[in-house]
Amino acid sequence: MKPTVSGVGVIDKMLSILSACVDGATPAELARRTRLPRATVYRLAQALELHGLLVRDPAGPWRLGPRLAELANAAPDVLLDAAGPTLAALRDTTGQSAHLCLRRGEQRVCIAAAARANRSTAVVPVGSVLAMTAGSGAHILLAWEPPAVVLPLLRQCRFTGRTLAEVRRRGWAQSVAERDPAIASVSAPVRDRTGRVIASVSVAGPISQIGVRPGEQHAVAVVRAGQRLSGL
Repeated sequence: MKPTVSGVGVIDKMLSILSACVDGATPAELARRTRLPRATVYRLAQALELHGLLVRDPAGPWRLGPRLAELANAAPDVLLDAAGPTLAALRDTTGQSAHLCLRRGEQRVCIAAAARANRSTAVVPVGSVLAMTAGSGAHILLAWEPPAVVLPLLRQCRFTGRTLAEVRRRGWAQSVAERDPAIASVSAPVRDRTGRVIASVSVAGPISQIGVRPGEQHAVAVVRAGQRLSGL
């Protein structure tokens, strides 16, 4: 996994470790994914675990810790306040889990979610760190960015510049088996008062439920949710 480069080495390394732990990772897997020495990975992962940013399963892998969600929700935010009822309404309308993500460099972070009680629906927990290389939320967060930002990332993406042009044209995005082979999703932009895209709002669910053209069913509801959250 290519780490985000900020120029502050230890921060870049820690972020690459957190990103590599989204689906769980052993020390050996972390070293391979981050391309860092195993001793460095182990030392930094232990420090992240100490602060609650990682937790370690009894079987051995590290996973994202609860402190990430706490930090994501720590500061009062108008968007977060509005996201709760909006995502709950979107979940109830579509029958699928809904979530809101912000872009953080080469990752996106889930800052709010409304999940169905049914475990068969796709859930993106608050605090999850997802790659910008796949998924309809990533399409949205990149589609309106300048070429200087987008082109370096496209080399790693499972979608193309043509995909992003289509997203700009229709105002929403869909993906099928792009981030997860069993999951499809639909996303729409959330904009600030100047019209700049600041977040993506999404619904996601198993392909067996949501279909291979999820936008046909859910694009209207997702776009409306994005409009309700825009301009706050």
